[in-house]
Amino acid sequence: MEGNYYARRKFALLKNLLEYIGIEPGRLHFSWISSAESTKFQRVAKEVSDAVQAVGPANKLIKELAEVA
Repeated sequence: MEGNYYARRKFALLKNLLEYIGIEPGRLHFSWISSAESTKFQRVAKEVSDAVQAVGPANKLIKELAEVA
């Protein structure tokens, strides 16, 4: 149980760091899911996928976009 609190604290620090370097906060998600909660995992994975797609492509850390022929 104590490890969960360390993970939450590290997640908060990581989220602040990513925001500082320009990564949108909607790209990062944290959730506690038991191995017995497959339906919750499915729901959370869908929510994360939808949230990241809503934010759009991550172009801030790409120096140049590759051109597709």
